[in-house]
Amino acid sequence: MRITVDRELCCGSGNCVANAPEVFDQDDAEGLVELLVEEAPESLRAPVERAAHMCPVGAISVSPQAAPTN
Repeated sequence: MRITVDRELCCGSGNCVANAPEVFDQDDAEGLVELLVEEAPESLRAPVERAAHMCPVGAISVSPQAAPTN
């Protein structure tokens, strides 16, 4: 799955980090979301989608991973 974040929308609530610390972090300066990986394995889908759902400002987007091209 492909993950994107909008740091300009982020309010620093930390719900993303609490739900999927393998994928999200918060910067030390402002406490805003930092994306650790843009493409995460399917095994992390549930916590990533939960993090996106719990984001109070909708700063996280999750989409299916693009199929490889040959």
